[in-house]
Amino acid sequence: MLFNIDSFILLVALLLIIGVISTKFSTRVGVPALVLFIAVGMLFGSDGLGLIHFDNPKLAQLIGVIALIVILFEGGLQTKWTAVKPVLVPSLSLATIGVLITTSLVAVAAYLVFDISWFEAFLFGSIVGSTDAAAVFAVLKGQNIDNRLESTLEVESGTNDPMAVFLTITFIQLLSVEDNNILGLILAFFWQMGIGLAVGIIFGKLAVFAINKINLDSSGLYPVFAMAFALLTYSATALIHASGLLAVYIAALVIGSSDITYRHSIFRFNEGFAWMMQILMFVILGLLVFPAQLFAMDIMIKGLIIAGSLIVVARPVAVFISTIKLGFNTREKLFLSWAGLRGAVPIVLATYPMIAGLEDNQLFFNVVFFVVLTSSLIQGSTIPYMAKWLKLSGIQKTTPAHTLELVSIGKANAEIIEYEVNGDDFITNKKIVHLKLPKRVLINAIIRGENLITPRGDTTIRNGDILYILTSRESKEKLLQMVKTKTEKPDTPVKENTLK
Repeated sequence: MLFNIDSFILLVALLLIIGVISTKFSTRVGVPALVLFIAVGMLFGSDGLGLIHFDNPKLAQLIGVIALIVILFEGGLQTKWTAVKPVLVPSLSLATIGVLITTSLVAVAAYLVFDISWFEAFLFGSIVGSTDAAAVFAVLKGQNIDNRLESTLEVESGTNDPMAVFLTITFIQLLSVEDNNILGLILAFFWQMGIGLAVGIIFGKLAVFAINKINLDSSGLYPVFAMAFALLTYSATALIHASGLLAVYIAALVIGSSDITYRHSIFRFNEGFAWMMQILMFVILGLLVFPAQLFAMDIMIKGLIIAGSLIVVARPVAVFISTIKLGFNTREKLFLSWAGLRGAVPIVLATYPMIAGLEDNQLFFNVVFFVVLTSSLIQGSTIPYMAKWLKLSGIQKTTPAHTLELVSIGKANAEIIEYEVNGDDFITNKKIVHLKLPKRVLINAIIRGENLITPRGDTTIRNGDILYILTSRESKEKLLQMVKTKTEKPDTPVKENTLK
């Protein structure tokens, strides 16, 4: 038993190390990391080196759902409401109408390619109908993509899972249960979406209140506290048969858009944890598939036909229809079509028919897996080039060359705030001595470009400066109101009407 335990720990360590190293390799060769994670799983699996024999779809589904909770939570934290608001309508349209259209068109292709019924064809379309948050977040992160398009894709991938899950479960019920209440199924969808949204907002606000008001002794406990709220949000929502994944994303969006204590600690912890769960999830899914079956000629031919119909027909049609009169031009719609990546969600959903014991469930799983690999390799590796070709690249994104590690100051009832100065802020171009900072507030450091500036009374704050400000909890709100105050601009003179 000791040998087995030690061997298991050794394998986990090797898988994580190989997974982390493969992320660096993926950026150099232009292949999405998820493909390499899956390849690692297949290599260690029964048809590879034979080190791990894994054929438990229930456990794979459990790990997949937990990983998706973590990934969606991290993605929501990184997404600001100010970025979401302008693209909310088109994103939700893509997440609902777009998924329905994609499902329907892929179902037609599946019906023609496979010897299956229409219900089975629509089940297959439902499984691959949604884009994947893990794939989209990972591929778009750090890329030079127009902010509006990036936000649209991220919000769509964070909110379209409930539609795909609902459609998948619905068609499984239609195939396995003789008497079904269609009206009840439709009402269940609105229940899942509406209650999921409401619970997400409530638990997000509750998490913000708890994180800011409860004074923990160690800063390392705050990220754990936040993650506990993510798991609580999902479970509480799922127990009342609403969409837990949607609730988690909404709660994270609320938390990420609020001023919270130990913000950087929470964000960095969740970023690392999300990467670890991505590695674990895709490796497990790679272990679940048998390459000898996946790369059989019949599966490859049918998978390529389905993948082609999805990438070239279904997704573009869904995008063009669901974004009618929503402010996107043809080039932007083409990019949205190409960037609709498939990833973990379709593979996890493909385990549902396996667990339900439906006929041809292994065929479904293998073809879905092949479609995901095809989408990731072809679309995922070419997204930056597509954006450049369509002239949709945004402002070059740079990673700050500085970091700041903070020790716990929970017992002191104080924290350090990072604030980036904007050109129209009231404090821009003013000397520190003239700011009239609240009591128990001190500017500790200023980062200007790549230089560290020691603040003095006669130091002038410039546009783009990053300030690190030590403040007591009582003075925090007053401080934020002061630094965020905008300079009043003179009214623009009104031109006289010169019409003759």
